[in-house]
Amino acid sequence: STMIRARPPKPSIEGTRPLKLLGAIIAGGQARRFGSDKAYARYHGQRLIDLVGRALAVQSKGIVVCGREETGFECLADRPEPRLGPLGGLAAALHHAATHGYDAVLSSGCDIPNLPVTLAEALAGSGAAIVSEQPVVGIWPVELAEQADAFLAGGGRSLYGFAESVGARQIKIEPPLMNVNTPEDLR
Repeated sequence: STMIRARPPKPSIEGTRPLKLLGAIIAGGQARRFGSDKAYARYHGQRLIDLVGRALAVQSKGIVVCGREETGFECLADRPEPRLGPLGGLAAALHHAATHGYDAVLSSGCDIPNLPVTLAEALAGSGAAIVSEQPVVGIWPVELAEQADAFLAGGGRSLYGFAESVGARQIKIEPPLMNVNTPEDLR
């Protein structure tokens, strides 16, 4: 006999229609501690950027890579300029999402090989939410695009600082997300 599993409910804002999410891989970092391009590092034989892309694709209507050119993905330059850290990538994704009919951005760094396919569900609720200890992993309503611009224009660079400024909820994920900073982290 075949067992049919019910699909988990799609994330929504307070029980309304399912959210149309844009998956955003934040990948503009320099990876100084890693020593080479983290996005191309392999975990169980697969590139990190591809693992993150697949996990986000399951939960999103579209995927973008922010902060770099990457073959096989739609790519966005950081906003308003390069080298502003993950917040520049998030700002680019928020503006892209707002102008293309998305409700929110589901973001992750390119260095989290165990990103769950239930992330959006875990973060769903009102407003923004980030994963505790991993502020680059979050869900961000498109209405925050202008606030991201203002935060950056005021000299803000910290994703934690931005998350705090918009009242983002902090959600603990189990098992904890891996954060690849050194080649040893992949072992």
